[in-house]
Amino acid sequence: MISTGSELLDVTLLSLYVSGMATILGSAIGIPLGALIGLKEFGGKGAVKTLTYTLYGFPPVLSGLVVYYVFSRAGPLGDLGILFTPTAMIIAETFLVIPLVTGITITSVVEVDRSIKDTVKALGASSSQSIVTVMREAWVGLVMACMIGFGRVIAEVGAAYLVGGNIDGETRVLTTAIMLETRMGHFEWAMSLGIVLLSVALMVFLFLRLLQEREML
Repeated sequence: MISTGSELLDVTLLSLYVSGMATILGSAIGIPLGALIGLKEFGGKGAVKTLTYTLYGFPPVLSGLVVYYVFSRAGPLGDLGILFTPTAMIIAETFLVIPLVTGITITSVVEVDRSIKDTVKALGASSSQSIVTVMREAWVGLVMACMIGFGRVIAEVGAAYLVGGNIDGETRVLTTAIMLETRMGHFEWAMSLGIVLLSVALMVFLFLRLLQEREML
C-alpha cells in the first residue's frame, strides 16, 4: 500500500518515466515507418496498412507475454536479467505505441494537400526533401499520434503488471497500484490514485496540445 507522499511521488514519477520512454521509442519507430508506408508505393501496401490498423487493438497482456517469454530465464534473452524491471515495462509498452503512431502517421501524411506535394516536386526537391516537407505539413497529426500513444500506455496495466511484477519501490506504477489497492478493498485510496493518474495525463496532454496549436499558428 502507498502510505506516504514520498511513495506516491516515486510511483507517479515511475509512471511518467515508463510511459514517456515507451512513447518516445514507439514514436521514433512509428513516425518514420508510417511516413515510409504512406509516401512510398510498393506491392502489398494495402495489406501492410490493414495489418497496422488491426494492431491498434493489440492486447497489452499479449505484448507483456511476448516480452516475458523473451526475457524470462528460459527465454532467448534471459541472461540480460531485465525481467521485472522498468526496462521490461518500457519494451512491452513500446510495442503498444508503435502501431498507433504508425497508423496515424500514415493517415496524416496521406492527407497532406496534393498540391503541396506536386509543388515540391516541381521545384526539383529530392525525395528526402519532399518527405521532410510533407512531414512538416503533417506536424499536427504527428503530435496527435504521440498523444494517443501516450494515452494508451499511461493507462495500461496488463503488460506493466506481467513484466514488471508490481514490485514495491521498483516497478509499481499508478495503474498497478490502483489494481492492488482495489484488491485490498481500499476503494477510496484507489479512486484517489485514479485522480492522480488523470491529473498527470491532463498535464502531459495540455503541454502537447499547446505545442500542437503553436505549430498551427
